[in-house]
Amino acid sequence: MSESRDFCPRCGDPVPERPEPLPGMPRERDDVLCDSCYFEDFDLVDAPDEVQVRVCAQCGAIHRGNRWVDVGARDYTDIAIEEVSNSLGVHLNAEEVRWGVEPEQVDQNNIRMHCHFSGVVRGTPLEESVVVPVSIARETCQRCGRIAGGYFASLVQVRADDRTPTTEEAETAIEIAESYIAEREDKGDRNAFITEVNRTPDGPNIKISTNQMGSGVAKQIRERFGGTIEEHPTLVTEDGDGNEVYRVTFVARLPRYTAGDVIDPEDGDGPVLVRSNRGRLKGTRLTSGDPYESEFEEGERPEAEDLGSVEDAEETTVVTVEDEHAVQVLDPETYEAKTIPRPDYFDPDAAMVPVLKSHSGLHILPEEAVDDEDEE
Repeated sequence: MSESRDFCPRCGDPVPERPEPLPGMPRERDDVLCDSCYFEDFDLVDAPDEVQVRVCAQCGAIHRGNRWVDVGARDYTDIAIEEVSNSLGVHLNAEEVRWGVEPEQVDQNNIRMHCHFSGVVRGTPLEESVVVPVSIARETCQRCGRIAGGYFASLVQVRADDRTPTTEEAETAIEIAESYIAEREDKGDRNAFITEVNRTPDGPNIKISTNQMGSGVAKQIRERFGGTIEEHPTLVTEDGDGNEVYRVTFVARLPRYTAGDVIDPEDGDGPVLVRSNRGRLKGTRLTSGDPYESEFEEGERPEAEDLGSVEDAEETTVVTVEDEHAVQVLDPETYEAKTIPRPDYFDPDAAMVPVLKSHSGLHILPEEAVDDEDEE
């Protein structure tokens, strides 16, 4: 009886029986070739002729797909290995595949990748090596280009109500802005950057990359200091779709009174030491020690007279405690004994106390004059 065999259509040699393809799947054209003819045209590895890695010379980001990605690298060998590895293909019929990539640094901008592969095809062990040149193309990413060109979409101005922000307030506001933007950068937002910080006599001007982040910075400053935020949009251009593009100035206006100020709300109950200006203004009555809270909504301020601050206080001698409502102390300027109100925070055993003198008279200040939350 004769045996039915398949023959190689290229050389005519008999072909060993191949496993039948899965139902509904056609037999591959190469399956009918003998091993000798099959391996004549076989490539174990599909490799590109060259790989180019686009790198931002300013920030070190690399371009992948249609966007720039921060990788935090200055030595791009590992990046080159990754890019080459992603571009290599191994034949689908290969089994037990093993491979490795060895970089050869030619110069600062060129690397040769020596790629070694092994696998088993049709029961035959195969090995193949390819060399893929990698070139590092140094460019400027869109983000760095915008920073260099002075681009900004929002301006945060730190000001104060009827006064100039203190140096400490100004520097703290700048730190808040830098910390907020740095946090967004750490989360991978490449649109987050500060273009410029300008310290003016009226307070800092901070140029920020987007309106959303400018708003976020202004709100963080208000959360820290209290006060209000004003928004002033300005039409600057139209985008490619004809939509209007606005640049927004956010004025973070700090409260008129700050923790440590002494004011007279003119309500007849005496001066108040301001302890907190977050939300409603809160403080302590210097005549009684009772707590004070403004009836005004957040960001507004009561009509009051500024009498000084804790920095103006002086130590003076306690002469005598007259009763539960009055104490006698020496005037720090005239050294006369004067009877003044005794607040409940006064220590009757104290020999010296801090006092503030103003046209409203002498008033004893508490030892802990400012809330912890406003000292942070």
